[in-house]
Amino acid sequence: MDQLAIADRRQLRRKLGFWRLVSIALILCAGIAAYVYSTAGQTGAFSRPHIARVHISGIVQDDRELLERLDRIAETNAVKALVVTITSPGGTTYGGEVLFKAIRKVAAKKPVVADIRTLAASAGYMIALAGDRIIAGETSITGSIGVLFQYPQIKTLMDKVGVSLEEIKSAPLKAEPSPFHPPSDDAKAVIQAMIDDSLNWFIDLVADRRKMPRDEARQLADGRIFTGRQALKLKLVDELGGDEEIRSFLNGRKVDKELEIIEWKAPGTSLPFGLGSAAAAWLKSLGYEAFPLLGNLEKMGREKLFLDGLVSVWQVGSD
Repeated sequence: MDQLAIADRRQLRRKLGFWRLVSIALILCAGIAAYVYSTAGQTGAFSRPHIARVHISGIVQDDRELLERLDRIAETNAVKALVVTITSPGGTTYGGEVLFKAIRKVAAKKPVVADIRTLAASAGYMIALAGDRIIAGETSITGSIGVLFQYPQIKTLMDKVGVSLEEIKSAPLKAEPSPFHPPSDDAKAVIQAMIDDSLNWFIDLVADRRKMPRDEARQLADGRIFTGRQALKLKLVDELGGDEEIRSFLNGRKVDKELEIIEWKAPGTSLPFGLGSAAAAWLKSLGYEAFPLLGNLEKMGREKLFLDGLVSVWQVGSD
């Protein structure tokens, strides 16, 4: 191949590379413009009088962003009421506690409805207690009032593989219970006392919020789950229904039934409208394999299911 042909091919490659980069830039600009446009529209909607809705789903943990979102709802004058929609088996007891308190701060300024969907058990029910009104479906699952502490025990496995662990500690109860040996009676007593104390706090919460004698609340705190119909008979929820009943209650609290319900979502962690995956596919089609991380943008921000310490969570097969 002569030098002229080689030069032509190099020039062609440079032009092709230039137009590839231009195409990428146009896609990103279009995505940013669409995102800014949608955000501006959303901001405008938030400035009008409306009813805020917050979804709490999955495992309840100490979620700082959600707490800050609830604080903003409490301080936003355009928000006339809050609907907390719950689909959760529970989670950490502390996570439920701080969410309960944050929702009650909202309730000090505007009406709050707890909307139990498929499941609001354990710490999920703890959160529902923060509502001025608890509304559930007839077949919703709720209850499971209790506290759980779990830890693995791997001593038998270690014995089988011939591994041992020696320890020197400042006091017998330091780092107890341990997964490396069965707990002593004293260690069991310490953990049980901690569980009992947290359970008593939970029972007091149920008795206070549901306006029932403590002994009655104590009888319901044996870990059982209930359908919405059973929970209504036991006074754990106020009403069976859905959006119509929510609006009816709020109307009784002088909240206009015609107000739009706007979901206050967590900030997105990926590009809008699926542009992360689209951009990755486009780059690949253009031959840019050097950007494999863009293909994972849609997966960013997913929760890790990790619980540590005391938990209030309904587990299938354990109740």
